[in-house]
Amino acid sequence: MRAVTQTAPGGPETLVVSELPDPVPGPGEILVDVAATAVNRADLLQRQGFYPPPPGASDVIGLECSGTVAALGEGVTGWAVGDAVCALLAGGGYASRVVVPAGQVMPVPDGIDLVTAAALPEVACTVWSNVFMVAALRPDEVFLVHGGGGGIGTFAIQLAAASGARVFTTAGSADKLERCRELGAEVAINYRDDDFVDVVRTATDGAGADVVLDNMGAKYLGRNVDVLADEGRLVIIGMQGGSKGELDIGRLLSKRGAVIATALRSRPVESKARICASVVEHVWPLVADGQVRPVVSAVLPLDEVAEAHRLIESGEAVGKVLLTP
Repeated sequence: MRAVTQTAPGGPETLVVSELPDPVPGPGEILVDVAATAVNRADLLQRQGFYPPPPGASDVIGLECSGTVAALGEGVTGWAVGDAVCALLAGGGYASRVVVPAGQVMPVPDGIDLVTAAALPEVACTVWSNVFMVAALRPDEVFLVHGGGGGIGTFAIQLAAASGARVFTTAGSADKLERCRELGAEVAINYRDDDFVDVVRTATDGAGADVVLDNMGAKYLGRNVDVLADEGRLVIIGMQGGSKGELDIGRLLSKRGAVIATALRSRPVESKARICASVVEHVWPLVADGQVRPVVSAVLPLDEVAEAHRLIESGEAVGKVLLTP
């Protein structure tokens, strides 16, 4: 099979396409012929040597894919060779074939073509599990997502809006702010010019945000606590702004607030299977009827993987960048 390998940890130029042996599905696994995969910020960290795959996972980068079922491992039921699928991966997506635990394989939602479906698994599972399964966002609550122009942000805006929440977001350019509004954000805040705490509090008559989805980590920790409403929930899913920050526990106690940090890739297979099943039940119908759609900025061939990484690193892309093997 064709797959992306690395000469050494480093920049995009270290990524090369090589020939590797085809993977073989074990018990409870499915072999997928990959139609497309997507580039995530976690992939950039893995390329740099900062985010190794979990034990037993493929060393090949790639946390999601779409394609067709090529073979079934022992004990797998409910699927047939040739079925169109998309999948959440612990690794291995930048390849023409990948083996996936059956519980992490999902049908392609109605109305979504096979290539575009690669933009869905990671963002859908991340947003649904954190915003709804963990933080329990409710209709009419205020939801703030940072990085509204990215893959997670564009999906979170739509899903929260579809649930009936008031959606606020941050982004760093006029184009991204406008796109966020088109996707359903009531208020889009330019983090380069405005303090999101002041903007959210003004727009909510001082109440603040009930749920915050944060990819920045340490840099935004204090201000995220400041922007929380009483009984607000801050869910941290990234460390783009650093891993160590100071938490004002007194401020958090006064709000009866919660700070939750989660990771998806390192969860046990059984946990990810439950998330995928819940996404198929609750999110796929919204995708099928057009309330929530994947946002794709570019589709590149696998041979242009270095350019795809540069595009994500530049911050120019809105939504997802896909690779087709």
